[in-house]
Formats: sequence, structure tokens, C-alpha cells
Amino acid sequence: MNSSDHVTRPDLQTVRLALMLAGRAPSVHNTQPWRWVFDGTRLQLRSDTDRLLSSADPLGRQLVISCGAVLDHARLAFLSMGWFAEVTRFPDPNLPEHLATLEFWPWPGALNTTAARVRAIHQRHTDRLPMQAPDGWLDALSAVRELARPHHVAIDEIPDSSRHRLAAATEHATALRRYDMRYQTELHWWTGHSDVQEGIPVAALVSDAEAARVDIGRAFPSAPYSARRADLVDQARLVALSTLGESPSQWLHTGEALSEVLLECTARGLSTCALTHITELPTSRSVVAELVPHPDIPQVLIRIGTAPEDNTPTPPHRRPLDDVLDIRPAPPPRRA
Repeated sequence: MNSSDHVTRPDLQTVRLALMLAGRAPSVHNTQPWRWVFDGTRLQLRSDTDRLLSSADPLGRQLVISCGAVLDHARLAFLSMGWFAEVTRFPDPNLPEHLATLEFWPWPGALNTTAARVRAIHQRHTDRLPMQAPDGWLDALSAVRELARPHHVAIDEIPDSSRHRLAAATEHATALRRYDMRYQTELHWWTGHSDVQEGIPVAALVSDAEAARVDIGRAFPSAPYSARRADLVDQARLVALSTLGESPSQWLHTGEALSEVLLECTARGLSTCALTHITELPTSRSVVAELVPHPDIPQVLIRIGTAPEDNTPTPPHRRPLDDVLDIRPAPPPRRA
């Protein structure tokens, strides 16, 4: 008998609890494009290409980034339950949809710096309203840069002096998409509904009046008229997450870094809004590339700010766990 047979593994109930927590991870249009497979020992993360945004994301870049975010959320969730997850990314080059395999080892140590990010999983939400400038910004920026470094993802602040260029690129991208019927049909399919388990509910959208005070953001279908934070024009800081190259592995790492950044900011009492519309089209993406101080490829932008006291988070809508988790028996051991 192999000595590894004596090593305990998380039971199914622990796996389910961890993945329910991980499922709160952000994803493009809240598509939640992931599937999990658990064989009693190992946990596989696979992409769900049925949820690919064929117009906005034809290469699946944002799909894989979304899966990277749920992967990092899962790693933190298991750690909070006493299990270290060793991650092998893209274990089978012949199965590109198999993004990662997680193997588990008991973790008896303290959570230390990860505890606050685990708690933040329950609190994080996307804030599309105008924000105040972030409190403690320099410390927060330094912290998120360190968290992204192991994933080889650079984080650069976009200076206020260049903000008008990003705003112009956003307007240009919106104009290019305005009469793109495939894009608009896709966007409306995933947004503006009520009592749904996926997509962006109407409660999470902003009105035209509110959107007019946020100069850099995706043009979603408008919510009914409201004027929340009516006296505030967006003062959020902008950061770009960039990679050295363009590959599924780098996209997955981008999603993991994105998860770390969003949770760290939430733990510090900051609000966030991840933006991918501006990296979807070559013209607007090239504008972002010109604003980062190195020849990296921008993948995601994030607005980071402080929300006024009247901010009320919208509870995330998520698919039932049984829709994304398959339980399969482990293959029998090979005979010598």
C-alpha cells in the first residue's frame, strides 16, 4: 500500500462548503463559466465553454480570467478550513478546458495574512457607482502589488493626467459596440433580469444619471432612474493588471491576481469595480498599453475607491453548487 493512502483528504461536505464560498468569485457578466470535478481525492477545475461570450470574448480570455478568480477563491476557502491546496495548472496539454487540479494537505497553521481576505469573500461586490478617493491608497497599492507578484502580474496605477485618454477610449469602444447587434444581444441576455442565479440583475446596474458621473465603465443597459451619490463625481483610482505575454496560463494567473487584489481592497474597506470592456478591442487596449510603464499586455482594469456610508451591497446571485460540481469515483489504482 502506498504511504499516500494514509493521508487524509477533505470530505465531500468540506469540499461543498469551500466551493460554495469560492462560487462568490467575480466573473465577466456573472457568467460563472466554471465546473468542478471531485473524485474523493483531487479536485479539477474546468472551463464551461457553453458560457463563452462569443461576441465580447471570442478567444475565451475573460472566461479563463474568471476561472482564475474562482480558483484563487477556492484556494483561500480551503485554507480557511484547514486544507492547503496544491495547484497544478493546465495538467493535460491535450485538454485545454482542464485548467487546474487541486491536491490537498492538512494545514494546521494559522491563517495569518489570508484571514482578512477570506472574510472579504462574503463582503466583496462590484460597485458601479461613483466613488470617493480610496483611503490609505499608497499602502493598499503596495500590498496588492506584492500579492500579484507571485502570479507574474504587474499592477500599475494610471495617473490622473492620463484619465481623459482612458475616458475617450471608453467612449470609442462604446461607439463601436453601439450598433453591433451580436454584442448587444449578448449583453442584454446576461443583464437586467430579476430573480436570476446568473448574469447581472437590474439591482446591480446604474441609471443613466449615475453612469454619467463615472467616466470609465462598460455601457450596460440602464437601470430605472435613480440618483445615488448625487453629489459625487467618480474619484476612484485606476490600476491596470498586465502580463508579459498572451496565453491561457497567463490569463489564469491574471484571474488569480485579480481575486487577490479585489479581496485585499475589500478587507481594507475599499470598493472595487473590475473593467474588461476596455481590453476587449485592439484600439482601446492599445491606449491602456501606452499608459503602463513597460511593454506588458494589459488584461484588466480596476476602479478602486471608497464608498460613502450609504453604500448598500447587492447580494451576489450564484448558480446552485450542484450545477457546477460533479462527483466522480476515483479511477482504480494501476496494477504493478
